[in-house]
Amino acid sequence: QVQLVESGGGLVQAGGSLRLSCVSSARTFSSTALGWFRQAPGKEREFVAGISWRGRSLFYADSVQGRSTVSRDNAKNTVYLQMNSLKPEDTAIYYCAQRERPWEFSDYRNALEYKYWGQGTQVTVSS
Repeated sequence: QVQLVESGGGLVQAGGSLRLSCVSSARTFSSTALGWFRQAPGKEREFVAGISWRGRSLFYADSVQGRSTVSRDNAKNTVYLQMNSLKPEDTAIYYCAQRERPWEFSDYRNALEYKYWGQGTQVTVSS
């Protein structure tokens, strides 16, 4: 019943920027940790970024560290992923995910720890 809907993906040239958004219908949104994952063709799903329930703790994969910023607006039930200096290897379907259990959490990089997932938004970076 809980739905997460991503948006903001598209085609961008290398070096460009995108801001992905994800809106959740869950009443527990403001009290749960969130994550961003991506999956390229032929590759496994990988962690991109995570954010604690209040937004005070942020986590990033090494591949996007320094180029990305994850944030959230609990009043809008929305989590964002700002991506700058995009590279062709960033091309993938990007998914947002929400944990079921509220409050404190630490294993942000483990996809199995998230209960709810969006349908994904395609990001394509051309050279």
